[in-house]
Amino acid sequence: MSIASRIKARMDEKKLRAVDLVKLTGVSKGTVSQWLNDIAKPRGENLLKLADALACKVDWLLLGKGGKDVDPVSNIEPGPEIKGHYPLISWVQAGAWSAIFEIDALEAESFPCPVKCSSQTFVLSVQGISMEPVFREGDLIFVDPLAESHHGSYIVARLEDQNEATFKQLIIEQGKKYLKPANPNWPEQIIPITSDCSIVGTVVFAGKIF
Repeated sequence: MSIASRIKARMDEKKLRAVDLVKLTGVSKGTVSQWLNDIAKPRGENLLKLADALACKVDWLLLGKGGKDVDPVSNIEPGPEIKGHYPLISWVQAGAWSAIFEIDALEAESFPCPVKCSSQTFVLSVQGISMEPVFREGDLIFVDPLAESHHGSYIVARLEDQNEATFKQLIIEQGKKYLKPANPNWPEQIIPITSDCSIVGTVVFAGKIF
């Protein structure tokens, strides 16, 4: 069975005329006529356009191999490659200071992360509304203590003397550092980072649990 025969057979199945192929592929009437009369074979981009117009696979059209129908379109794509699993060590209340309780990583629940980060990365579950609408309650944030933070980074900061932490955005202006909530309606819009406050880590990824 020639390419011309397969084109004609597919045209019959799809109820297409030669003029339809001209419109769908953008080639001339003469070119379509040559295809149908086995004078010339569709090649390159025209082959792809013809296969698309006939809703068939290129391999079947060109060689007669395999199934002819195009696989159904799916709106699901393969997920990202997992770079590692990291422990949920405690929750940080996003909007008020809250104690961090250290947990053995081997005993903690772990979650996969699709971005490259250090082995010291840990996971926290956001609570509160101070980081809405960027982050919502229940979101999981992956915090990497070795990742660099810069102006605009989302970070977890910690009060050393009280072992307490909060989740905010880092603002750096004129050499000074501040913490800022994402929620424009939150009462405290600017919180200075003082000497007793240090950056625990930078948020490198965030995910949701439904």
